[in-house]
Amino acid sequence: MSTAIHLAEQGLKVVVVEAAEVGWGASGRNGGQVVNGLNASLATITKRYGEKTANFVGGLLQEGAGIIYDWVERYGIDCDLKRGNIYAAYTEQHMRDLEAKKALWQRHGMDDHELLDRAAIRKHIGSDVYVGGMIDHSGGHMHPLNLVLGEARAFEGLGGVIYEHSPVTRVGQSPDNAVVETSGGRVTAKTVVVCGNAYLGNVVPELTSRVMPVSTQMMATAPLGKERAEALLPTGVCVEDVRYILDYFRVSADYRLIFGGGVVYGGTDPADVVAKLRPNMEKVFPQLKGERIDFAWSGNFALSFSRVPQMGRLGNRIYFAHGYSGHGVTGSHLFGRILAEAIQGNTKRFDTFAALPWIPFPGGRMFRAQYSTIGSWWYEFKDRFGL
Repeated sequence: MSTAIHLAEQGLKVVVVEAAEVGWGASGRNGGQVVNGLNASLATITKRYGEKTANFVGGLLQEGAGIIYDWVERYGIDCDLKRGNIYAAYTEQHMRDLEAKKALWQRHGMDDHELLDRAAIRKHIGSDVYVGGMIDHSGGHMHPLNLVLGEARAFEGLGGVIYEHSPVTRVGQSPDNAVVETSGGRVTAKTVVVCGNAYLGNVVPELTSRVMPVSTQMMATAPLGKERAEALLPTGVCVEDVRYILDYFRVSADYRLIFGGGVVYGGTDPADVVAKLRPNMEKVFPQLKGERIDFAWSGNFALSFSRVPQMGRLGNRIYFAHGYSGHGVTGSHLFGRILAEAIQGNTKRFDTFAALPWIPFPGGRMFRAQYSTIGSWWYEFKDRFGL
């Protein structure tokens, strides 16, 4: 939706083709966290791609969130938007990592971060499990489905057209145009942008092996009431811890705790989401032991092996961006803008990302989930023992 709005704002004729309904996938099912930056750290990007690329990426870290804040205000989108995102630390090593992250982000002009010791984080989170953390005052959270539905209305208000329940079966191109074939018809266009991400399947075979669908799970408690909910998160921030297999949570506008976490490589869902998540929730908030869970769900995000999103072009008329690796709320808004720039002839930022080499998953498409699962065991071991 981001690319579509950016193009429609410039007066272009734009059509969105949606397999199900707007917000059916990750756009509507995610945890609602507005988290700045990419999954890959600036330190990792510097090591892998060099200082020049890291400086370029560092200048973009808050842009995706800025687009969201701008559109919510400009288009009057009611999505319960709040500011404040905390990275919570379980160990002193986590705190050292956050200190290094804060210093590196400051080098790139981001001064909205505040380190929190044990006493300070207790003022934001009603739990004793964390030794400290860091708050990003420019991050935040919102109701994700209401955000994307509001964006869809804004897009249509700009003259855009959305075709729902139109799964794409093929994308092709010729020297004269690009063609999108669906189960019910065909769209011919000058340019096509492929935005299927974790749900793309085999529609564009050249992209299938570049990212891997990964399932993450969420659940919502029964309404806790204002007093109990504010005791959990007194300042209204959202939280994610800094472990490799992390938990994330926030309080909704109707005072439910929305708690998420866990990953399943390959995009399969666990048999019982609540059984998987409840022990983690009760570890952080023992006061919620036995609390009724009203809703539980899961959904896929697209993981790239490098944890850096991929952007590029197939031929002259088909563009793509995917692999936000769990940072798609802000990442898709940023990359949507960059794609729109490229389509209109300004390719500077697009070319920088498109030039980054993509790294294939070990094991190929057939065994990548198994290899990634084995690798995650090592990180879970490190998480468990604070290494």
